[in-house]
Amino acid sequence: MARAFNWLIPHPFLTLILTVVWTLLQNNVSAGMVIFGLILGIIIPLITSVWWPDRPKGFRLGKMILYSFVVIWDIVVANVQVAWIVLTRPNASLRPAWVVIPLELKQPEAITILAGTITLTPGTVSADLSDEGHSLLVHALDCPDPDAVRDEIKDRYERRLLEIFA
Repeated sequence: MARAFNWLIPHPFLTLILTVVWTLLQNNVSAGMVIFGLILGIIIPLITSVWWPDRPKGFRLGKMILYSFVVIWDIVVANVQVAWIVLTRPNASLRPAWVVIPLELKQPEAITILAGTITLTPGTVSADLSDEGHSLLVHALDCPDPDAVRDEIKDRYERRLLEIFA
């Protein structure tokens, strides 16, 4: 049964996203638009599945939803912190730093999500990924302790991504 389901819907999450995006783009939530979006959400992944040979096998959608809430919260908090730094501190007192984050993540999708999360959070930006994919170079706007930034990224984001893509 599961094998037949995987053949019909090789990327369930992509199918769901395509269905929702199609419905939202139509600006008309009706049964016909949802069904047509679902048809597109099934056909497009089926057609493109040959180019996804190394797709993540284990993906925990529930944990990804929780991760999304953590990231949104961190973005809001970081916006306030960066605004406070910009408004109250002279540039000379900033302590920017380059921080190397050693990665336990191996899947390109998970590494991409981690790099995107870091870049979306104000005050930090992912600058480079090592050739072997073993470390990520991050620039922090104000970083009195680079080790603390590294540990926070590994604990707050990478640990959760390891659980999501297990």
